[in-house]
Amino acid sequence: MHRKFLAAALTALLSPAAASAADLEITITNLSGGIHFTPLLVAAHPSAVHLFRAGEPASAALQAMAEGGDIAGLENEVSAAGGQFVADPAGGILGPASSSGVALLSTAAGNTHLSITAMLLPTNDGFVALDGWEIPTQAGSYTLTLNAYDAGTEANTELMNPGAGGAPGVSGIPGDPSGRAGSGGSGVVASAPNDAEANVVHVHRGQLGDTDAGGGLSDLDSRSHRWLNPVARVTVVVK
Repeated sequence: MHRKFLAAALTALLSPAAASAADLEITITNLSGGIHFTPLLVAAHPSAVHLFRAGEPASAALQAMAEGGDIAGLENEVSAAGGQFVADPAGGILGPASSSGVALLSTAAGNTHLSITAMLLPTNDGFVALDGWEIPTQAGSYTLTLNAYDAGTEANTELMNPGAGGAPGVSGIPGDPSGRAGSGGSGVVASAPNDAEANVVHVHRGQLGDTDAGGGLSDLDSRSHRWLNPVARVTVVVK
């Protein structure tokens, strides 16, 4: 009987369900020179959860985030799956070469994977993201670099539309926190023969912009609003 009890106790201790949860400290740094991140969503969740999948169409919740910075729908998806999240650890828009506050999460309740999203401003439907990264079980500090993605839900016209551009399905860029965007662009950068836009989530090809603040092809400034991937660094401290 004593041996059976010991065997049962050891099995319970070694099972995944009995494993100790790890506390996490997560910091995001904007690596770009002229792009801003809208309020970030940082989530720990079960392995089956994905806020987006590259090569697949964007969900309505992802479209709302990628076109207007609205993370409420993605928050609901995380909560419905039993995950946990920190919304807006930076306390607002995260500017170029700046770091967010520390997001505190845990791997408790099977939340073993990490996802991050935020819209890039000024873009039509660009966003920075991490999709379901498996959180290490070994304590330590881990560094990741994140690419910009294109939601594939809106043509990259590179035209500003501050009044309605943030609404899903309404063309235009909702704003430029740097104040360097122009106006009067033709938007033909989105219809070039070799720039057909896939209607699925894909790695963003960046923006062209121009130097004509009152016309030209784009409302964006090529000296400020272009980037090369990666656009963010994430530091995850597992305790």
